Amino acid sequence: MSRKRSPENSGLPARWRNVHGAYYYQVPPGLESFWDGKKTYRLGKTLPEAYKAWALRIEANDKTNTIGQLLDRYLLQVVPKKSPKTQTANVLYVKQLRAVFGNMPIASIIPQYVYKYVEMRSHKKQTESGRTTGGKTIAHREIEVLSHAFTKAVEWGLINKHPFKGEIRLEGEKPRDRYVEDWEIIECLSLDSKRKKGSVFAIQAYIRIKLMTGMARSDLLRLKMIDIAEDGIRIQRHKTQNSTGKRTHYEMTPDLKRAIDMAKAARPVLSQFLFCNRKAEGYIDESTGNVHGWESMWGRFIERVMAETKVTERFTEHDLRAKCASDAATLEHARALLSHADSRTTDAIYRRKPERVMPLGGI
Repeated sequence: MSRKRSPENSGLPARWRNVHGAYYYQVPPGLESFWDGKKTYRLGKTLPEAYKAWALRIEANDKTNTIGQLLDRYLLQVVPKKSPKTQTANVLYVKQLRAVFGNMPIASIIPQYVYKYVEMRSHKKQTESGRTTGGKTIAHREIEVLSHAFTKAVEWGLINKHPFKGEIRLEGEKPRDRYVEDWEIIECLSLDSKRKKGSVFAIQAYIRIKLMTGMARSDLLRLKMIDIAEDGIRIQRHKTQNSTGKRTHYEMTPDLKRAIDMAKAARPVLSQFLFCNRKAEGYIDESTGNVHGWESMWGRFIERVMAETKVTERFTEHDLRAKCASDAATLEHARALLSHADSRTTDAIYRRKPERVMPLGGI
């Protein structure tokens, strides 16, 4: 888990550290080649010296004539600001993009090349190790990174206009439309457990809170006792804390309080987190963004649901978030519950109930 920054590092740029009288940069995984192969790069003894070394290093990597060099700068200056999990994915996407576009001059790309790339990468392939690569979804994610890199190229003054933004119309991925019925939730909550504490009760409490609030997993698993008061739950969405800084206050209700009490009672030990493991730690590893312990618990729970109840179709945590949005009386209420800035996202992805229409009178 990430720790609170020590006083000597307070106010420094992200990933900077003051150690034994000198300033160091903690290199993001996968970007060591830009920092002489080091995981920790020494910037200098004084702060001005460190900023100078930082500027020179950025400038040294700023020979941006080819798309490969643009992607290198994107990795160096943009990717480290993203979440750990997104960083890992972006490094892999850039590797694929560089293999195809790397040697091309930055101003030479045209929409047709992008379409051809998507067509090529949309075909799934099996590697010698048995791993599947490619696919339409991966191809689209890679192009999203390429497009953002060119957006940054305009911002950096490398080109005057994005070469394919607004010119590409990729065939959309089919949105997930699984709607979890009320009876299926009742079945899930009917599972019993031999232990008074543990994963079954924790996940059942988690389901109750999620259905009432629509909180994303990244927010619900980061929920701390300090975020919960008599008048409700206050969160700042983790996904947008560095952009919109969206904050939401879920007002306390008797049902919500009961669910919170269930979650507290299900914890194996006392913790600052509402959902924790036996070491009193939260389930999200802030250094990587992974939630392995929780994912395995959820997987075992769903296996029991499929084996011991009448539920026949699996559902995901994300489907529960969509159920919350779908069950809200209005689109605006659904948007507020999910802490979305734009109701169009809520409507297009999360409102999954069929539209009810009153037929006209007969003749």
